[in-house]
Amino acid sequence: MAKARLNPAQILALGFLAAITIGTILLSLPISTANGQRLPFVDALFTATSATCVTGLKVVDTGSYFSLFGQLVILVLIQLGGLGIMTMATLFGLMIGRRLGLRERLVVQEALKHSTLGGIRVLLRYVIILTLSIEGLGAIFLYLRWKGMGISYPGYCAVFHAVSGFCNAGFSLFKDSLVGYQADPVINVTMLLLIILGGLGFTVLTNLRRYRPGKKETLSLHTKVVLSMTFFLIVLSVPLIFLLERNNTLSTLPVGGKILGAVFQAITPRTAGFNTLEIGQMRGASLFLLMILMFIGASPGSTGGGVKTSTFGVFLVTIWTFFRGKKEITIFKRTISHKVTREILTVVAFAFGLVVLATFLLLLTEGKEFIKVLFEVFSAFGTVGLSTGITDTLSNLGRIIITITMFMGRIGPLTIAVAMGQREYAPLYKYPEERVMIG
Repeated sequence: MAKARLNPAQILALGFLAAITIGTILLSLPISTANGQRLPFVDALFTATSATCVTGLKVVDTGSYFSLFGQLVILVLIQLGGLGIMTMATLFGLMIGRRLGLRERLVVQEALKHSTLGGIRVLLRYVIILTLSIEGLGAIFLYLRWKGMGISYPGYCAVFHAVSGFCNAGFSLFKDSLVGYQADPVINVTMLLLIILGGLGFTVLTNLRRYRPGKKETLSLHTKVVLSMTFFLIVLSVPLIFLLERNNTLSTLPVGGKILGAVFQAITPRTAGFNTLEIGQMRGASLFLLMILMFIGASPGSTGGGVKTSTFGVFLVTIWTFFRGKKEITIFKRTISHKVTREILTVVAFAFGLVVLATFLLLLTEGKEFIKVLFEVFSAFGTVGLSTGITDTLSNLGRIIITITMFMGRIGPLTIAVAMGQREYAPLYKYPEERVMIG
């Protein structure tokens, strides 16, 4: 019997499933909990999926419920999920002397959303060095700040939050996430830089490292779109959150604290999941804004989820091009192919359909407020981890629905389509055209 050949997308999906399975087994062991009792299987599956898919939604408190062993399992899953399971596996193969074959190159290319097969080995090394450097610097700043604040094991706490921050995971050892440090500039700025750098994507970071004004190496179109959308979303959302929450969750803070809180809460919904404001106390308009940001998410090849900034950016330009009556879609004096626009429409439609279906099912099984359920689903799909406080009250069926949503959100709609066997075929014949009225 011929050996089945898996495409890179299928290998990527199976890699995440394997990590989730192992994580579920380990978190189900009595040694993983502080009280020595087994974590129920559904809760272990939920936690392992949330960590591997760098989401951050929790049914139990990470810092108090899990033992050091359990926390380390979660930390390893976060690092594996943030960098990509197959990226880490391929790097390990290189470390023990294995050659990097075409199949491995294709898988890493799919995981990191790298445009070419060339330089994969160099890119892998750069990704690991960059990741460890950024996480290490973040951990140092957090440690220096927490060292004299009476926190138990400040070094371990700093490393945990630095990894969780760069991987946009949202897992915290504090029960209230970072609400206790909402006015602390060092912790806020450090976490924000970790989140932003992790969310830009390794392709963008590589391009920025090589870029020199006036030299041969220029910024790619992808980098320009990602940076433009990131800047646009931050500039747009910060003043909106400040205005919406200044007399609500920001009311007790001084002016500087209000600005810091608005900035943090405007950036973290784009897949990071940490919060310095009480999400459950925020106004409905603010929650809706956070949902939009969670749906957009981070950038391709990053540690975050969502439909991605570049996808949403080209989607907006496509709509604008349509209204202007132009035939070609252009950005920064470059033309976007119609194949890319079809993929974008597929991603957005799939994402929207998944959110609608998951919300509908949760409304049937949970009987909770619509906006809280919708927020939970957006958070799961965008692999964000923010919650209005209903996660630990979900039924087992509800937790499974959220688990599936987290997994599909992390893998990505396009990867899922390819993994399911989607291919382009040249038609052998063409049917006659006929107009359908729209609008």
